[in-house]
Amino acid sequence: MRLLITNDDGIHSDGIARLAKCAVKFGEVWVVAPESERSAVSHSLTLRHAIDVYPVNDFPVPGVKAFSCTGMPADCVRVGSLNVMPEKPDVVLSGINRGYNMASDIQYSATAGAAFEAAFQGYHPIAVSEGFDDIHETTDRYLEEILEKLLHEPVPEGYIHNVNFPSCRLSECKGVLYDRAVSPLMFFRDHYNAVEELENGGVRYMIEGVPTMQAEEGSDFRAILDGYVSVGIVNNIGY
Repeated sequence: MRLLITNDDGIHSDGIARLAKCAVKFGEVWVVAPESERSAVSHSLTLRHAIDVYPVNDFPVPGVKAFSCTGMPADCVRVGSLNVMPEKPDVVLSGINRGYNMASDIQYSATAGAAFEAAFQGYHPIAVSEGFDDIHETTDRYLEEILEKLLHEPVPEGYIHNVNFPSCRLSECKGVLYDRAVSPLMFFRDHYNAVEELENGGVRYMIEGVPTMQAEEGSDFRAILDGYVSVGIVNNIGY
């Protein structure tokens, strides 16, 4: 099996190295990821200037062919699969993202955007995310088990697998829930704070997101709030 891995946290993130370390158990692994963070760019593509790709010789997982890219995560899937790899991938893995990609927030996610690009190119796409708290026990316990299952479960055309691991100790995790629907609710309810007055009457604003803690039964959001790993399939409009 040939696997291409990308992310939106950048080539040097801890999450992409952990995902690659697990993925090498399933086949030949290539990594093409942004040179730096590209969070919340959704499915953006680079159209009006060139994309530079460089080999990364110090990638921390032996046997993985790794490259950095000046483009967006979706660009990484395109140039990685169409030009960098000698043969097209069977599977594209996107992640492990630092921060959940669930509920209505998934529409902004570049982790999901890269996975959707893989779906559009005809590859098997799997997006993987976890919480911000840098507690990896649950992810590390279930990641290989879930990949083993999903790698052999193709999704319908235009859909992706979407996996979210709760940010809790393994002893607090209640297990894995499959077939989770995407919640239409907001995980973060955003507002903007005025942080500086500018010349000519301008105002500089900074976004602030406040997590919400209510979600409907059967959803990805509810699963995470209840301490479960959430696994579901998502189409290209999020629901």
